[in-house]
Amino acid sequence: MAAWTATRIREAKGAHKLVCLTAYDYATARLLDETGVNLILVGDSLASAMLGHDSTLPVTMDQMLYHTAAVSRAVKNALVVGDMPFLSYQVSIEQAIDNAGRLVKESGAGAVKIEGGAFRAPVVKALIENGMPVLGHIGLTPQSVRSLGGYKVQGRNAESAQQLLADAHALDEAGVFALVLECIPAELGARITQEIGIPTIGIGAGNGCDGQILVTHDLLGLPEARTPRFVKPYADLATTMRQAIAAYKKDVADGTFPDADHSYE
Repeated sequence: MAAWTATRIREAKGAHKLVCLTAYDYATARLLDETGVNLILVGDSLASAMLGHDSTLPVTMDQMLYHTAAVSRAVKNALVVGDMPFLSYQVSIEQAIDNAGRLVKESGAGAVKIEGGAFRAPVVKALIENGMPVLGHIGLTPQSVRSLGGYKVQGRNAESAQQLLADAHALDEAGVFALVLECIPAELGARITQEIGIPTIGIGAGNGCDGQILVTHDLLGLPEARTPRFVKPYADLATTMRQAIAAYKKDVADGTFPDADHSYE
């Protein structure tokens, strides 16, 4: 089967649900790709999931390039999307083109993601005109967490809901191939999905979206902190890892590892 591209993702609207997850390293990306995930996002969530920061803001362009390249080397079928980190596209269109071009050229990403609504349309158009497919992102945009006053559900009143609808239409017209909807009421997520011609990818936006995305660490039960309401852990790997490490520690302390089966003659 042909590999997933931005064009193929766009054409999936109405045909089937899109399965999307994050990855930041070669081993994880290879496993995701083997299971048939359609889109793998190297998110700026790298900052908190892998680097220990309390927000996405500190992650740098060089860090995104490094991790996106590792993921791209592992993936054969899914579309790899590189997230544009904070202040890598906000200063000017020229800056956005330069940094997005680096993600595509140096790390092998098949597309880039930027946050923001209608006011990002000129940037989106410029990137697409220069050969870089764009995944949009509205609703709760983590890079704007300071101005939003925290990680809060967006679009809960009529005015903000109408703004998100307008943003979705503007980004669709600007040419994004799909649109991430984060932390908005399910009814609004379904309405946006019905009104625009591109796939919506929900994360805390209800079941009416064209696809879903989660941070893989959350799905696997790895984070130590409380996860958002929209996260459904499908495993408890944190407990499994603690048990395995504790068993190894005991064997080493007792002198039972390595045994003859795990030693060379």
